Amino acid sequence: MPRARGGFKTRRRKKKLLKKARGYYGARSRLYNVANEAVEHALQYAYRDRRVKKREFRSLWIVRINAAARQLGMTYSQLMSGIKKAGIGLDRKALADIAYNDPDTFGKIVETAKKEITA
Repeated sequence: MPRARGGFKTRRRKKKLLKKARGYYGARSRLYNVANEAVEHALQYAYRDRRVKKREFRSLWIVRINAAARQLGMTYSQLMSGIKKAGIGLDRKALADIAYNDPDTFGKIVETAKKEITA
């Protein structure tokens, strides 16, 4: 009697993995062993980069706030200090959006922060 070579369950498992590797280049999308490694790495990168994305966006917001604040004669740290003292409850995401899309409103926020620093 010939040996069983895995059959239905093995084929189902392999098909599931190859489906995840669809769109990969060359053997990475066709050969099970190569695709398995590629998918494994892809999942690790995805897990890691979901956290890295948060860091990168925060740094982008800080760069945008700093650039807008410097145009109005203030540094980022002075602005954040003034905003905290003034009790303005805007986070960096919202501030960056205001600085980018509505410079007039951002100018008013900077003026408020300046008053708090000098007071």
